[in-house]
Amino acid sequence: MSQPSNSPPALQPGSTIGVFSSSICAAAGQEKQVRYAIDFLEARGYHVKLGALSGTQAKRAWRAGSIAERAAEFNALLRDPVVDCLMASAGGCVSNSILPYIDYTCLREHPKIIVGFSDITALVLGIYAQTGLTTYYGPVFSQLWRKPPINERVFSYMEPVLAGAPRPFTLPTPEEWTDENIHFHERHRYHMRKNKLRTLHGGVAEGRLLPCNLNTLDGIWGSPYMPEILPGDILLLEDTKLYIEAAERAFSHLKLCGVFDKIGGLLIGKHIDQDDEGSGLTDSDVFLEVAGQFNFPALAKFDCSHAAPMLTLPVGAPVRLDADRRTLTLL
Repeated sequence: MSQPSNSPPALQPGSTIGVFSSSICAAAGQEKQVRYAIDFLEARGYHVKLGALSGTQAKRAWRAGSIAERAAEFNALLRDPVVDCLMASAGGCVSNSILPYIDYTCLREHPKIIVGFSDITALVLGIYAQTGLTTYYGPVFSQLWRKPPINERVFSYMEPVLAGAPRPFTLPTPEEWTDENIHFHERHRYHMRKNKLRTLHGGVAEGRLLPCNLNTLDGIWGSPYMPEILPGDILLLEDTKLYIEAAERAFSHLKLCGVFDKIGGLLIGKHIDQDDEGSGLTDSDVFLEVAGQFNFPALAKFDCSHAAPMLTLPVGAPVRLDADRRTLTLL
């Protein structure tokens, strides 16, 4: 049987978005950027409440505070009746540290939107595994202070998904994308590239969607916070700045665990700043080599990744992947 899933109340103008720092704190020393992002959301009818760790940073830059402090900040926003949505301030490496200390009872009784990506994989998958609550693989707060039009497009892709757009809902494919990260105050413009997705294997599949960061899986694999991958699941894998051998190792780990024998479909996100070490290979090439013969539809260069703009995906939702038409539809 599949994992039960339920959706939190929809985001709508007037909702309050709480910003947490489960790993690093994007707001440390960036008051102007934070103010810009708050103004961006308020201009669209939303309210923002910064978590207790916003604007702080521990002596060691890998985290915004101790494990206890980061868990307390997250739980405070969960328990705050004013807050409707929890958005990560940024990614990092250690969000998995707070998983044992989250108030899952509160989340079950008072479901809220949880959104973030990259290292926040640990939270969106962990919370889904523990509660069955639909969480969202989507932007972090710091993406909203990127230079227009990227911040505007990221938000335009997130808002209808969090607002519960009528299903079926086919996610749009951006016409162009960039691997640059330019803040709102910088003068130069984005260099945009024409978008082109890559079909690795054709076909159509319907199943439960599990989006995740390839590297972050190591931190929850085999734990109660990793949802069991079930036959027919649609998996999204994405990462950034990996050496090509790290991608091979990660894909090989999944193959050794029988994942590619179970899933019904695969999405591979755009990988920016990958070091191919002179091989000329992409992560998609390596996946094809590792996977060998397979029959499920697979689509690469998908726009839910560290490239911009990114789409927002609901964790645990039923979807249809059409690798021939290169579309993903929420069912």
